[in-house]
Amino acid sequence: MRNPFVQIAIWTLAVGTVLSAIVLTVPWLPADDSTQAGPIDTLYDVLAVLSAYIFSLVVSVLLVAVVHFRRRHNDPSDGAPIHGISRLEVFWTAIPALLMVGAAVYSALVLRDIEESKAGTQTIHVVGQQFAWAFEYQQPKLKSAELHLVKNTPYLFQMNSKDVLHSFWVPEFRMKRDVVPGITTKVRVTPDKTGRFTLVCSELCGAGHATMRARVVVEEQPAFNKWSARQRQQQSLVGGLLK
Repeated sequence: MRNPFVQIAIWTLAVGTVLSAIVLTVPWLPADDSTQAGPIDTLYDVLAVLSAYIFSLVVSVLLVAVVHFRRRHNDPSDGAPIHGISRLEVFWTAIPALLMVGAAVYSALVLRDIEESKAGTQTIHVVGQQFAWAFEYQQPKLKSAELHLVKNTPYLFQMNSKDVLHSFWVPEFRMKRDVVPGITTKVRVTPDKTGRFTLVCSELCGAGHATMRARVVVEEQPAFNKWSARQRQQQSLVGGLLK
């Protein structure tokens, strides 16, 4: 037990396990309400647990080194000069590099899977403007200030900004994408639970940034059909009055 390497191993396992339990137990994230949320949450958990053990290893090495190799009161001599250990330097450079490459590859695989095109995808054009959202549906043809979606239907959001940089984010869907002036950005979401959510702009866009929100409703197909029929009727009535 007096061996410093044994002490480092014990402290790393103990502290890392406790931190990992906290990470996996505490509900840090909102509810997962899209098919994209599950893989993203798993990626988060894996990276968080890995980070917990790396943090524990670094702190354990630091504390054990300070305690085990501290200067004794009855030892006036200086420590032996050390000019470097090449094998140790290669080790502590290679291991973090491998961890970073592994995390990057895993993240790329998750991104590829959640952005994969699916059959039956519905396209919605999203327009951001200080300080409101607007939605244009292709099927059926209508415009709305609310975003209504059908449960288990894959959607492709094509997004544009009329003024400054905005960001499309529904926390429960996990997907977030900047809405950039002059270009069209895209994001895919498949909501898998019914409910009411809030679309927020997560990019500072001006004095009214905090109010740039829109209601998001995920519902079954019959409820969506009734809502879209009412919307088309109202828009036809307004169009007739304007004429």
